[in-house]
Amino acid sequence: MPRTATTLPPSSLASGTTAATGRFNRIGTAVHLGFGLLLVASAVRYVMRHSPADNLLVLGLGASACVLYAIIAVLSQRRRPWALWMFVLVAVWAVLVIAAPSFAWCSFALFFLCRTAFTGAVAYVAAGAIAAATAAGLFRLSDGSDLAMLLGPLAVGALLTLIYDRIERDAAAQRSLHAEVALAQDRLAASERRAGTIAERERVSREIHDTVTQGLASSLLLLEAANRTWPEPSARQDLRQASRLLRQNLSETRSLVHELASPGLDASPLPEAMHQAAAQYLPGARLLVTGEPRPVPPDVRHALLRVVQSAAANIKLHASASNATLTLGFLPDTVTLDVYDDGAGFDPAAVAPPSGSGGYGLRAMRQRVEQLGGVFAVESTPGEGTIVAAQLPAKGEE
Repeated sequence: MPRTATTLPPSSLASGTTAATGRFNRIGTAVHLGFGLLLVASAVRYVMRHSPADNLLVLGLGASACVLYAIIAVLSQRRRPWALWMFVLVAVWAVLVIAAPSFAWCSFALFFLCRTAFTGAVAYVAAGAIAAATAAGLFRLSDGSDLAMLLGPLAVGALLTLIYDRIERDAAAQRSLHAEVALAQDRLAASERRAGTIAERERVSREIHDTVTQGLASSLLLLEAANRTWPEPSARQDLRQASRLLRQNLSETRSLVHELASPGLDASPLPEAMHQAAAQYLPGARLLVTGEPRPVPPDVRHALLRVVQSAAANIKLHASASNATLTLGFLPDTVTLDVYDDGAGFDPAAVAPPSGSGGYGLRAMRQRVEQLGGVFAVESTPGEGTIVAAQLPAKGEE
């Protein structure tokens, strides 16, 4: 049966209404030139060796084969079915090669053209008919005395069939492999997009927790305290502090919308910025610096500031601490941070998982540090205070 239409890549020269047309286009130039040259050479050889009376029928068959071939070439270029014309060409050429074995050389071009036109058993039958007609013509040329003339074309036809089948199998395997690679790339791209979306959501959730949530929680505590002690002077102080925190929180929220950065903290040296970040929640916090202060990469600076903000907010909300100390250490290839408070402490192993009521602070701090290749730890015991420690690689400069 003729090949049915298949979909081929737009960049391929083999696109058309049938897969046969597609493969014909890929080797079309070589087949056209080969058939034309061999047909002309065979016709000249025959004319030179036979009388005009013998030439008439043979040249008529040769002209018919040439016309049929031209029809096939035109139909293939216009991407129209041409397998039926190939049947007629094979029949005409079989008669021609038996009558005039000089045209046996055209067998090679016709073989590849035939394998391009047909698939499955039909392709083998057509190729076998070409080999058999060639063998019959050459055996007739030897007056039936040369067995090699009979077996040679059959052997060559079988060999060419095996080679062509192997090429087709390799091409099909390559196309299948390309399709699998393309599918795997699409899946990988989709997976990376999903992972990027999840990572971005987690990053934004940490930013909101360390800025908006912590600031609002501290402001709420101050307002509740002012409400309980009103109209005592301490209530007015709590109101002023809550107002200041809300303004800072508003600034942080605007900054979160615009590049998720803390205005006022990125322009100052790291120790000063960290003290300012802690003082938002713990006005009495102390800062100790060890080593020679130096600029650190922006992502490391941002992570340290957020850890300080989150840890200070936790001390304010949960620890009931009298003192809090920040220790910033500059080592040759790393920077360290310890946040200590002498508050109530807790059992780190018993911390509840994050929920709608909170619990994101420690997880967010750990994620920030570990995503930059650092180490994060929490040491605490009920009634004995808490130490939040972070160590980050910091070889580069801001």
